[in-house]
Amino acid sequence: MEPKEYQKGRGAQKNTPNQFLQQVYEIREDFLEFCRLEGEEAENNKTQYIPIFPKTIVNKVDSPDVGMLYSMNPYQGCEHGCIYCYARNTHEYWGYSAGLDFERRILVKKAAPELLEAKIKHKNWKACTIVLSGNTDCYQPAEQKFEITRKCLEVFLRYRHPVGIITKNALVLRDLDILKELNAHQLVGVNVSVTSLSEKTRRKLEPRTASIQKRLKTIKVLSENNIPVNAMLAPMIPGINSHELLPLAKAVADHGARSFAITVVRLNGAIGQIFTDWIKKAMPDRAEKVLHLIQDCHGGSINDSRFGIRSRGEGKVAQQIHDMTHLARHKYFRDRQFPRLRTDLHEPYKNGQMKLF
Repeated sequence: MEPKEYQKGRGAQKNTPNQFLQQVYEIREDFLEFCRLEGEEAENNKTQYIPIFPKTIVNKVDSPDVGMLYSMNPYQGCEHGCIYCYARNTHEYWGYSAGLDFERRILVKKAAPELLEAKIKHKNWKACTIVLSGNTDCYQPAEQKFEITRKCLEVFLRYRHPVGIITKNALVLRDLDILKELNAHQLVGVNVSVTSLSEKTRRKLEPRTASIQKRLKTIKVLSENNIPVNAMLAPMIPGINSHELLPLAKAVADHGARSFAITVVRLNGAIGQIFTDWIKKAMPDRAEKVLHLIQDCHGGSINDSRFGIRSRGEGKVAQQIHDMTHLARHKYFRDRQFPRLRTDLHEPYKNGQMKLF
């Protein structure tokens, strides 16, 4: 039986203090008791959409641990609520908490398509794959309302520019028409995140994401339309989903994925506190075991900032995960390969016929 304080439908169970703010906001027990007696809510749990107005949208990725050079994020914060999400810390830059604020206060960049167009039309820009969702999911629930991702895909198609997508939402199939056109020119690859085959685990780890069956169906539909799919079986969390690596790899292979990738979970910044609080409420029977296994992968800490090691982990537990990864590739992906996207089509489309004069 779950503890009463566990809040279903959200990943984080509280707001952690923002490291950049001097003031700390907290809800005291006497205030909670007052609200209970008065029949009032202590805080609003509804998702808020807040427009912001950035000057740029394409970000250069300097980390050697991430397989991308450029990314863009139509939204900051993510309603999916994945408890382990490394992007939570970035919400503190905006003055919010990495905890519940990250899931409930979604920053919306309505000008993203125009900013993207200006970037890839610039005379000094050389075509290189730009990944949608380098930080937060471009197909999170907000996309149903704002359709910013779809408008950005239209820009990529118009200028024949390569684009990658990372998502765990079946909403990507809404844009199958554009994806098929992009793929006709070898300009798109989709990364679908699948972290467990258990709905019970999925609902706790990623409470507002698409179901596992919908994600597998998404991989199948994209693959049937010859759109290349890489499955993100990440992060692997020892004691929670790492034992599923082989059946996960088989499932995504059976549904048409051309490759897969894994990372070992690390709980950087405020995420360590958020995850620790969450697992003691969501999985109290195994909380200490899981935390110790994570520590075993990172030299005794749940966080690891060392480039080249932090996403792989080290030690016996991490090695077991990587051994299973090699076995899965040998068994299920031996003759499969994720294609390289074309970068040679974009240049003539920058200024159209102006190139002739």
